[in-house]
Amino acid sequence: MRWQLAQKTLVSCSHRMAATPAFEIRRSRSRRSTTSMSDNPAIDGAHLTGDPESRRRDELNLLLLDVGTGNRVAFAALYRRTSAKLFGVCMKMLRDRGEAEEVLQEVYVAVWRQAVTFDPKLASAITWLVAIARNRTIDRLRRHREEPLDELAEEEIVDESPSPAAIAEHSEERRRLEHCLEELPARQGSIVREAFFTGATYAELAEHLSVPLGTMKSWIRRSLLQLKACLEQ
Repeated sequence: MRWQLAQKTLVSCSHRMAATPAFEIRRSRSRRSTTSMSDNPAIDGAHLTGDPESRRRDELNLLLLDVGTGNRVAFAALYRRTSAKLFGVCMKMLRDRGEAEEVLQEVYVAVWRQAVTFDPKLASAITWLVAIARNRTIDRLRRHREEPLDELAEEEIVDESPSPAAIAEHSEERRRLEHCLEELPARQGSIVREAFFTGATYAELAEHLSVPLGTMKSWIRRSLLQLKACLEQ
């Protein structure tokens, strides 16, 4: 059953991989990699350090970064390593296997489309993936059910949290990033956070805020430039 679900999900993703991500980055099909993670010097396993927990987190981070370059092999590997956990997230909230399987497909389509926006300085890969899974599941509940979403959203989901050493290592970068996000106008900061943590596309964000698509693209582009300038200070 799980192998059939994996095949179904990966086939579904392959048919829907052309959507534009919220953070538009141009990448031609000719540049999309089909090599494995170990073939890419930028994500060579030799760069992974620390305790086993940190190594597992870093390996997932690097896989997700590689998916962002269009690497289908990395995408399949990411699915194998994370689908059971994300299916558990969907199943726990939906309590229906069929619907959980459908939402899981939507989740990995969103992952493929939005992996280019992933930044390990903002969150670990598993945290980013769980956030997408939870948001997609809540969307499904809103469409089809009348259950108390607040209670469901507050359920604690076990996460592969980084060790205290890893937290300390990245805390300064996170503080700087949070500071720069706070420096953005409230609306722009909210849009950047939503695009990153939910995997929303330009079109979805524009529809949510009832603004033209071109306006949304301009807002995000301007926000990223401001964020970059702040982080470089």
